[in-house]
Amino acid sequence: MTDMFRDTGTEDSVVLVESEERHDELQTELRPVRAMKPPAYVPMQARTYDGPSGQPGGSVLVQHTSVNIVTEPPKDHFIWSLLCFAYLNPCCLGLAALIYSIKARDRKVVGDLEGARHYGATARQLNVTSTVLVALGLLFFIITMIVVL
Repeated sequence: MTDMFRDTGTEDSVVLVESEERHDELQTELRPVRAMKPPAYVPMQARTYDGPSGQPGGSVLVQHTSVNIVTEPPKDHFIWSLLCFAYLNPCCLGLAALIYSIKARDRKVVGDLEGARHYGATARQLNVTSTVLVALGLLFFIITMIVVL
């Protein structure tokens, strides 16, 4: 039987003491102790290694870890492509962006997320190019009208 705390004083109190009577079961009991002060030295309880788990006589403990990774679905930029197509962009970039957006949406529905990301990225590049060309054309038109008038 091993005691965790020593009797060091005169006042009565109760301390939890662990005793090992059998190796597979740990029993606890309460004993009166006279001191309220913590002892200067508390021995640590020594644990023995039971061997690898799953071996006869050893404890069997299986731990499972599951990780849920939530990936964002690929974007198809369909509305942006539709607006670029409706504004009749030069070089039919809006039409090309709309076609790639539809392909990206179809790939996403089928379950090919990598193909959907590829088509979505291409549609995004075409939409950016188309939007920049329309903005530059509109800026050029406004500057030309101001100079003429």
